[in-house]
Amino acid sequence: MIGLISATAAGAAARDRLAAAWPDRTRVYEGPVGDAVRTAFAQCEQLVCFLATGAVVRLVAPLLSGKTEDPGVVCVDEGGRFAVSLLGGHAGGANELAREVGDLLGAEPVVTTATDAVDLAGLDTLGLPVEGDVAGVSRALLDGEAVALRAEVAWPLPPLPVAEEGSYTIRLTDRLVAAAERQAVLRPPTLVVGVGASKGAPVEEVLGLVEDALRDAGLSVASVAELATVDAKAEEAGIVEAARRLGVPLVTYSAGELAGVDVPNPSDAPLAAVGTPSVAEAAALVGGGELLVPKRKSAASPAMATCAVVRRPGRGRLAVVGLGPGARDLLTPRAKAELRRASVLVGLDQYVDQIRDLLRPGTRILESGLGAEEERARTAVEEARTGQAVALIGSGDAGVYAMASPALAEASDDIDVVGVPGVTAALAAGAILGAPLGHDHVSISLSDLHTPWEVIERRVRAAAEADIVVTFYNPRSRGRDWQLPKALGILAEHRAPRTPVGVVRNASRPDESSRLTTLGALDPATVDMMTVVTVGNTATRDIAGRMVTPRGYRWQSAQEGSE
Repeated sequence: MIGLISATAAGAAARDRLAAAWPDRTRVYEGPVGDAVRTAFAQCEQLVCFLATGAVVRLVAPLLSGKTEDPGVVCVDEGGRFAVSLLGGHAGGANELAREVGDLLGAEPVVTTATDAVDLAGLDTLGLPVEGDVAGVSRALLDGEAVALRAEVAWPLPPLPVAEEGSYTIRLTDRLVAAAERQAVLRPPTLVVGVGASKGAPVEEVLGLVEDALRDAGLSVASVAELATVDAKAEEAGIVEAARRLGVPLVTYSAGELAGVDVPNPSDAPLAAVGTPSVAEAAALVGGGELLVPKRKSAASPAMATCAVVRRPGRGRLAVVGLGPGARDLLTPRAKAELRRASVLVGLDQYVDQIRDLLRPGTRILESGLGAEEERARTAVEEARTGQAVALIGSGDAGVYAMASPALAEASDDIDVVGVPGVTAALAAGAILGAPLGHDHVSISLSDLHTPWEVIERRVRAAAEADIVVTFYNPRSRGRDWQLPKALGILAEHRAPRTPVGVVRNASRPDESSRLTTLGALDPATVDMMTVVTVGNTATRDIAGRMVTPRGYRWQSAQEGSE
């Protein structure tokens, strides 16, 4: 919960805007400011105080207990100009909260945490347990000193400016090891613990078995991702409570699913009891991985619990990101977030140049020139298969004549794939022209490099006969100068010469140009590969210099009848 505190009418107005926008996340604290701050500090995970920073400092100073315990505190000034992350920037989430508040209120977020100030991913913001010399390693990263990354298991980390060798080390491991001098240890959640238990098995026996098995195998309990068992044990109190105390989810599978998993130690007892020859081993192995601890029984007599431990390394992640038509303000927030998250960026060199300033330090860039789409797609998938967080970029929407198709053709189910939509050229051009896509429309690429012209022509003819608005991508290049006239000729067989045609070049970019002409007047020689051509249907009209296709035909018919 986010506590909201204000002292003046101006502060209350901004406070109420926040409360209205986040009704399920916020609670307004009324009354004397000092009392409100003390109460909210004790009850909430975060606070937004519409007060001077000095006043908030004096109010919260006696309440501070520790970096990991204190809530995040953000201050917003009376004028609503700044949202200051005052306390708990990382641990309390105040840095991100300041950005969210800034976006909502139109305030400038002020973040002074060192790693955030230079756009480094803080080791305590990666979502992984971290221990050891976190401050020293973070300082070394900030100072540009050589910091080595020792990744003992695969995990898709965000970009970090690391080297092969260094006097400081980041160790990524699920092993039960103590951090050495000048070393920070990250614990990725790579371990799945399968658990079986008799009815009424006490939590102490289940939990003790799990902890003993991990310790004896030299594995860290901080890297446990989940407990897994059979559906029939989903409500078994000892298992449920063990998961709660470990702070991990309890995942269950049907007996049929577990019976289909090949295990080294099947048994008749669970087969008779729950319908599968294995619970602990099968539940741990159902998602694949390496069996580190085979089925093991608890030490009690009789033993009422079993467990097995599997290492399931992190899956690589491929984000296919659409950058939009070129303007920075048409790049979506989700796309920006994926660019900052990726440790490897793959893309066409000219597209990389568009967003290079958004990348975090340590991002590895793999760029290439025109005509290497399939190679870029293969490279991105191969990098993801090594456990990396990869962003593959394309212009417009990555799924429209761009990189999503070749990438997904290469990718199998051994990596996670995320599609990030972008504003495609047809939409950017349409917004400039007016509303040409107000009714049914189709996009057709006139490039016959990958598609035979016979197929393209058949599609153009079908669109012409169906009276559908057509947007032509890749309409004309120096080596392909006859396809556009041919396509326009096909449309002209079904549409009048006065049919509006919109021509937009470099939509949303600094040298953008556009014009509205007609099917009979368009000169194909004025079109190139940077141009999008939109041809209206029989209902499309030029209204006040804008290209408009009505959503329905009734008002258009009435207008024509009055002419």
